[in-house]
Formats: sequence, C-alpha cells, structure tokens
Amino acid sequence: MKTILYDLSRLRRGPWEMVATILIALGVFMLMQPFALWLYTYSFIVTLVGTVMFIVVSHFPE
Repeated sequence: MKTILYDLSRLRRGPWEMVATILIALGVFMLMQPFALWLYTYSFIVTLVGTVMFIVVSHFPE
C-alpha cells in the first residue's frame, strides 16, 4: 500500500491510469446494477470523471 501511495505522489502514468480505469469500471457497474437508484444517478458522473482522468493522465511521463 505504501508503494502505491508513493507512486501516486510521483505523478507517474501507471498508477494513475490504474485509478482512472477503476473509476471507469466502477461507473459502468453503478450504471448496470438494479439495487440502488442513487448509484445509477451518479454512474454517469463517475464514468465521465474516470474517462477525463484517463485522458489527462495519458500525457504524464512514464
């Protein structure tokens, strides 16, 4: 856990792409689940934040 936080603090592409991908997957899961309406309500925002984050992070150095 400590190494992941250290890598995130260095603003390198790999760890931040992983966070963005997890956000996109979480947003898609929130969109497709049938249990809670509030999850469905915020699914588009979470997916959008993950997508924009992935685009921005793809310009970070290796």
